[in-house]
Amino acid sequence: MKTLLTFALLALICLLHHISAAPVAPGFDKQLCCEKVTETLVPRGKIQNVVRSNSKCQVTSIIVTTVCNVQICFDDSLKWAKKLLADFEKSTANTTSPSSPFNRSPCGNQTSKA
Repeated sequence: MKTLLTFALLALICLLHHISAAPVAPGFDKQLCCEKVTETLVPRGKIQNVVRSNSKCQVTSIIVTTVCNVQICFDDSLKWAKKLLADFEKSTANTTSPSSPFNRSPCGNQTSKA
């Protein structure tokens, strides 16, 4: 009987540990997380959207969505990636659509994917 009780308590502890390790934050969006980052440049005319990844992600990054709806992740410690995000935010400050030089090229001839 002691063995069964010990096994049940051990199983309960394992279950609680597994549950506590899972992300349970409200509003947590896994789509705004990247598993890996790249340093491949994307022409500004091919960029449709630029956002910072969710702060709860394991890899902090800047996520670029191209006009072809391809998401590319960049390390957020790169100076040029930070500048790209700042420039994009400035271009969308007064409108919902980015101004030139962003989002001006049609989808096609996409060269980089992550």
